[in-house]
Amino acid sequence: MATKLVLLGTGTPNACPNASGPASAVVVDDQAYLVDFGPGVVRQAAKAYHEGIDALRPDRLTVAFCTHLHTDHTAGYPDLIFTPWVLERKEPLKVFGPRGIQHMTDHVLAAYEVDIDFRLHGFERANEVGYQVRVTEIEPGVVYRDDKVTVEAFPVSHGTLLSYGYKFTTADKVIVISGDTAPLEIVAEKAKNCDILLHEVEYTGGISAREPKWQKYHREVHTLSVDLAGIAKKAQPKLLVTYHRIYHMEIQDNTKNLDAEMAWRCEAILQEIKDAGYDGEVVNGQDLDIFE
Repeated sequence: MATKLVLLGTGTPNACPNASGPASAVVVDDQAYLVDFGPGVVRQAAKAYHEGIDALRPDRLTVAFCTHLHTDHTAGYPDLIFTPWVLERKEPLKVFGPRGIQHMTDHVLAAYEVDIDFRLHGFERANEVGYQVRVTEIEPGVVYRDDKVTVEAFPVSHGTLLSYGYKFTTADKVIVISGDTAPLEIVAEKAKNCDILLHEVEYTGGISAREPKWQKYHREVHTLSVDLAGIAKKAQPKLLVTYHRIYHMEIQDNTKNLDAEMAWRCEAILQEIKDAGYDGEVVNGQDLDIFE
């Protein structure tokens, strides 16, 4: 059995041209388990498939987990429901997530009822099950198990929104995905000695330039790089991977060299983590990175 982590999207609510919406995949042999479905998720999966990850062929996307219901993590939900069906997915999509995901699912299906009717009863005649969704609204604890993986959900803190992180345990790896969260002891606990910790982060050096109300918000619902160093020191993962990086920069300002500025801030985040005392292996995850 071979387990890998594939980053399909590492972005944030910002419409950054260099990072697709938040979405990851834990791939175990021929099965992919998605975590979140930000904008562009199926096309990113298709890119990964064409780069050799067979489990991410769009019609094979059948199991997904949602950390929380913010738009940047769920705007690709209709895409995940319908595009693989158009491409001949022949079984219902299984989705696990916080309270409210059933409501969201019902309304997505209702919004596309004209398309569903046409594909079921028009001249295309798609199969009758591939668009269906089997939703499980979860509580903390083991939420999914099959012969390849055990998935545990644990509560994280992202303002007033019900949010979860996930711990994937397979025969050869333990992978922990934080979702969006303030720095928490439970993340360090669940990630203790894991193989990969995928954790959100924000640029500590950039937060001082924000208005006081935004500084307060970001400190309460996200994890500064210096705080992530503390979590990682306690957890001691074999590899720390950052994603959902908040740079505190205006991407709408087209007078700047966006690529160069983001690259500089990426390196600054890594340096902040190291300067805060974490000496383990840490990298900034990019879209379509594969960690084995």
